[in-house]
Parts: sequence; C-alpha cells; structure tokens
Amino acid sequence: MKNLLKITGLTATACLLGLTSNLVLAQGATTLAGLLDLVENDRIAESAEYVQRQQEFEQNANRQQQILDTTNERIVEQEQTQSDLSDQFEANEIIIRDKRDILRDRRGDLNELFGTLQGVAGDFLSNFENSLISAQFPGRSEFIEEFIAKAGSTIEQLNPEEIERFWFYMQQEVVESARVSTYNADVSLPNGDTVNRSITRIGNFNAISEGEYLSYDGDIGHLQVLPRQPDAGLLSAASALESSTSGFTKVGIDPTGGVGGQVMANLVNFPSVEEQVRNNSGTIGFIIIGVGIVGILIGFLRLLILTLVSIKVRSQLKGGKASKNNPLGRVLLVAESNPNADTETLELKLGEAILQETPALESMLTLIKMIATIAPLGGLLGTVTGMITVFQQITVYGAGDPTIMAGGISSALMTTVLGIVVAIPTIFMHTVVKSRADNIIHILEEQATGMIAQKAEQSANANR
Repeated sequence: MKNLLKITGLTATACLLGLTSNLVLAQGATTLAGLLDLVENDRIAESAEYVQRQQEFEQNANRQQQILDTTNERIVEQEQTQSDLSDQFEANEIIIRDKRDILRDRRGDLNELFGTLQGVAGDFLSNFENSLISAQFPGRSEFIEEFIAKAGSTIEQLNPEEIERFWFYMQQEVVESARVSTYNADVSLPNGDTVNRSITRIGNFNAISEGEYLSYDGDIGHLQVLPRQPDAGLLSAASALESSTSGFTKVGIDPTGGVGGQVMANLVNFPSVEEQVRNNSGTIGFIIIGVGIVGILIGFLRLLILTLVSIKVRSQLKGGKASKNNPLGRVLLVAESNPNADTETLELKLGEAILQETPALESMLTLIKMIATIAPLGGLLGTVTGMITVFQQITVYGAGDPTIMAGGISSALMTTVLGIVVAIPTIFMHTVVKSRADNIIHILEEQATGMIAQKAEQSANANR
C-alpha cells in the first residue's frame, strides 16, 4: 500500500514538472534565470500600465472639474436671465393693463354693439350647425364660433369685414331657405360607404338624392341617406323633382326641418303594424294569431259550403225531381218514399230527416264560436303576463327609466289588441255562417210543414 502511494506521488510530480517546462518553453524561457527575467519584465509592464491608467484618471478628474465649473457658470447666467425675464414680465403686465384700459376707453359704445353681435351670433350658431344650407356651404359654423369668441374678447376686436361677413351669412340663410338648389357632395349610405352624388336641396327643409331622402347632422358634417324611406308615393315625387327642369313639382317635405325638426325621420322610423306585432306579441300573441287564422279559414270554408248548398236548395225549390245532392231533395225523397203514411208518421219521418241534415249544416259552428270566445281571454292572459313582467322590472331596476318598462307594457297591450282583432271577425263569421245554416234549416222545416199540411188536407178530404 505504501509503495502504491509513492508511485502515485511521483507520477503527479512528473506531470507538474512537464506542464511547467511546457509553459516556460512557450514563454521563451529555457532556464530558471530566463524564467526570472520574464517575471521581472511582466512586473515592469504592469507598473507602466498602472501609471498610464492613473494618468488617464487624473485627466478625467480635471475634465470633470471643468465641466462642473462650466455648469455652475451657466446656472448663474440662467438665474440672472430668469430675474431679468421676471422683471420684464411684470413690466409687460403693467403695459398690458394700461393698454386694456386704453382699449376699453376707446371702444366706448362699441362694447354694447359687440355684446349684441355676440348674442345674435350665438342664437344663429345652433341654426347654422344643423342647417341643410351648411351642408352646401361648409365652414359657416366655424366662422361663427370664431366671431363669437372675438366679440367677447377683451383683447381682440371685430373689424367691419368680419361684421359684414356675419351679416352675409344671415342673409344667405334667409335667401337659400326659399330656393331649390342642386349641387354635388359626399353622401353616407346606410351600409357605411360614402359616395359623391348629385343632391337636390329643397330650401332648409329636406334634401334628396337619387330618389331618396337625406338627413344632415352638423357633428358628422355631411348628408346621410335615411335608413328607412317614406312610402313609394313620396319617393316617386322626389324623383320627379330631381328630373324636372322648370315649372312646379309636387313633393313631400318636413315643415319642421328649418328649425331643426326631425318629423319625417321620426315618422319613417316609427315601427309598422307588422313590426309592432312581431316585436311585441310574444308567445301568447302568436298563439292568438294562429287560432284566429284557423277560425277565419274555417268560417270562410263553411260559408262557401253553405252557399253552394243554399244554391242547390233554392234550385230544388223551383221544382223538378227530388235529388239526393241537396238536403231539401233528400227530405222530399223521404216524403215520396212514404206515400201511404198517415200524417203523424210522415211528420215524424220528415222531422227525423231534418234532424239528420242539421249536424252537417251546423258543422264547426261551435268551434268558430269557441275561437271567438277564447281569443279575448288569450289577450287578457297576455296582458296579465306583460304586467307581471313590468312589475318584475320595476322591482329590479326601479321606476326611474320608463323605457325599461316599455317592453312589458307594449306586450301587454299588443296581446289585448290581438285578442280583440281576432274576436271581431270570428264573431262576425260565426254570425254569418249560422245565419246561412239557419236559413237552410228554415227552408227544410217550411217545406216539411207544407207537405204535412198537404197530407193532412188530403186525409181530411178523403174522410168526407
């Protein structure tokens, strides 16, 4: 074991000596004296590098001191400049105050004039912003805003040209409101696209383009096609106005357009009957509509059938051989098949025949009457459920906003209307159909009674 340790130590020493000799050879030293010289040279080189770094640091320190001195000098200069500017600012404040006093004294009565102009311009500004004339002549609102600011300023002063221009704009509004003018401008379509179109402006009331009515919003700055247009008659009249070159053309306008009204836009946006029914009926409303349609169809079907039967019965009344294609003919055939029956027997047989014909004549009358009775009850049910919805919304959201409750109230009222609308025609149909059936039954009973009376008269004559 000791021998193994000695061998390992000798091997490690040999490796270390080999590495050292290789390093010395790499540095150009072949002896220990050469190695000592290399170490000395390295020390001298490091000392020279240290001295160079020290010199650079001292130079940088001197440069930083120079920069600091320059900065302090600039601070002193800026402080002096600030002091001078403060003094100049105070002096300017005094000058401005004196100038304002001089301006106020010189303006004198003009202050009252400028105040009046400012008030009038403020009143006209709201008209100019949403005027159709501003769509044709842009920039008027911006000028009026600057005019108002200048009229109320204590520094600036209106000049005669600006006052004349304001007068021109007021006069232009009056003159153009009585003219029908055509020009080209950008128009926004309902799908969001913007196209350049020929526009016909009817005073300050309405503008039309390619047979469509337009609206104007000063915030947007250009005309827009109304998403929903008036009826076809007004649109055809608008197209006729665009194509006309002289004379008078009848066209529909919004009389409140000149004062910022939107009557036409509100009217065309008002939901139609179909939209109101579709949006406010709910499940109960559609059930009422379905039941009503079924009742009316059954009524028309029964009325058609009874009309054909009535025609055949009246044809049978005019004479001829009894036929099986109508109730009266079948009743007459019963009488003809029992020629030897006594009066009581004949009366019973004819009564039986009439009873057999009655169910066919009165078929589905009960169903029509039931529909006429159920429809208003369905409307009442829809009213109750709609009001329950309203009270639930009030519980959750409160009663501050009426629009929240409008949906439930509309649904409640719409179902009531639908119930009444269905009940009225179904009751009418039931009355007409029942009257037609009763009329046919009355003819059968009348003819049967006549035959019985005739049979009784013949029996009485035979017994004499």
